[in-house]
Formats: sequence, C-alpha cells, structure tokens
Amino acid sequence: MHMPTISRIATRACKGPLGRGRLEESGWRSFSASSSFDKLGVIGLGLMGHGVCQVGAASGIHSEVIAFEPEQQYLDRGKDRIEKSIAKLVSKGKMTQEAADETLGKITFTTDMAQLMDTDFIVEAVIENINLKRDLYSELGQVCKPETIFASNTSSLSISEMAGFSGRPQNFVGVHFFNPVQLMKLVEVIHTDQTDPAVFDKAYQWVQDIGKVPVSCGDTPGFIVNRLLVPALMQAMLMVDRGEASVRDIDVSMQLGAGHPMGPLHLADYIGLDTCCFIVKGWVELFPDEPAFVLPKILQTKVAAGELGRKTGKGFYHWDGDKRGDPVE
Repeated sequence: MHMPTISRIATRACKGPLGRGRLEESGWRSFSASSSFDKLGVIGLGLMGHGVCQVGAASGIHSEVIAFEPEQQYLDRGKDRIEKSIAKLVSKGKMTQEAADETLGKITFTTDMAQLMDTDFIVEAVIENINLKRDLYSELGQVCKPETIFASNTSSLSISEMAGFSGRPQNFVGVHFFNPVQLMKLVEVIHTDQTDPAVFDKAYQWVQDIGKVPVSCGDTPGFIVNRLLVPALMQAMLMVDRGEASVRDIDVSMQLGAGHPMGPLHLADYIGLDTCCFIVKGWVELFPDEPAFVLPKILQTKVAAGELGRKTGKGFYHWDGDKRGDPVE
C-alpha cells in the first residue's frame, strides 16, 4: 500500500518557486555534483515504478534502464503500462515517434535480479511491506556491486530501517515521487544519519537530471508533504467528530479561504479513507507521544463500514466514479 500521493489536481495550488539555494545549516543540498549514473535499475513496475522507469528512460541520461519484477505477469503488466503511456504522449504530439522508440529501446525488462548487478543507481518501488523490503534489500546487497546506490520510493516506511537491511547504509537514500510520476514535478530526496553526503548529492542531482524538482528532507514520518498534509486531514475529520462544522463547510472554507483546489475531506475521499487510516494507525503505533498523529472516530467508523471514499462510491461524499456528489448526511 502506498502512502497518499497527491493527485495533480490536488497539488496545483501548492506549486511555487522552489529555489536552488543551499541548506546552510544541514549542508544536505549541493548542486556541484553530477549524478554520474550510467545504468539505472527500477524494481517494481506498478503504479509508481512504471512511471519512474519511463521518466528515467526518457531523460536520455542513462545508457540502459533495467526494469525488474520477480514474476513475469507483473513484468508484462508494467511493460504494457509504459508502452500505453508513451503511445498516449505520441498521439497527443507531446513526444515524437523517434523519441518514443528511443525511450523504449533503453529499457531492458527482466525477471532476473542478476541483471541489476552492475547498475549504478536503483530505485525500489515495491509494495509497502517491511518484510518484503527486508528480504529484497538483503538480496540486493549481495547481488549488486559495492558502489551501487539504493533508493526507496517508500512514503510510509523508515528509510533508516531499510538502509540497515541493505548492508550499505551509507549508500542509501529515499526518492519519493508523486503520482502520476510522468506529470508530477516534485521528488522528496531523503537522507538518514548514515547517508554519505556525496551519495545524497548524486541522488539529488539525478532528480534534477531527469527533469524533476528535488527537495531535501531527513527521515521523518511522511517526509515533507505527507507529514504536513495527513495531520491536516485528520484535524478536518476531528472537527466533524466534534460537530464544529459540516463536511461541506470545512471543504468550502479551505478552498475559498486558503486557496486549496479541493477541501481536505474531498481529498481524503480521493486518496482513500482506508489508505489514510492505514498510514495514521502506523504512525500512532510507532510514535504514541506525537500529538499530531491521531485517529479520528469518524475515519475508523467509515473504514469499518467499507465507506472508503471514491473507490467504493461513498465516504465523506457520494461518488459516481471520479465524479463527486453531495456530502453524506
């Protein structure tokens, strides 16, 4: 399960002039390094991974992109997603057929982990299961050359913990992309206490080299976007719990008063109330003394009732596919 990655429509109002200044106090942001990643590996070709693979291949900075899935059916599904996405760009005139052919030609699809052996940089985008990631990174640490840098696209798990599994914590970072990867510009680049600053610089530069906008963050729950966003969604739900304002009035207030493209309860429905609950429940268990991490009663009630928002047709609102209806009374 992936942490709530904000849709393009939901982040439109949050875009701003992200500058290239240094982080003077922490020293974690540098712009002189070259990414120097000749061969890219991508593990997992699901919702996020196929986008990372496509963007990496289309950037033109890699000689080859190794796309790995352990099972053929998932590999084929990921390949199909990439081919359809690229074909759509060509049909809309946003990519030439020549560029499309070149992009696809850069990708090697495989179920053989040994093909990742001589990659320079690997982005992992498998499901949010810490046991699965433990096994994966333990194996990768044995398969890949010592200088290979590992990066997890996780949005809910500890980068530090995964770095320990890899056996090379100094060569481990987080690179949190947003959905859809092909369109969203932001990438959170996460360092741990053990990350080699030179490794972080290379990862940060790589994000720029593939045409995205990187931001630097330490290994805190939710990183920047979700650490700020998810507690805000919970506060909106607590207002409903306390009967202080209606669903409609909360959302209209944040749209017209704060300039948000959609209100917090609309957004929670769009993400999925089960996803919101899963993430916050994990945070509450891991950080019981953090007052920002709370589970509103209404969220638990709706998830228990199977009212998960857009995906089930009912949450804080009624839904007809992607079309939002009236608030649930």
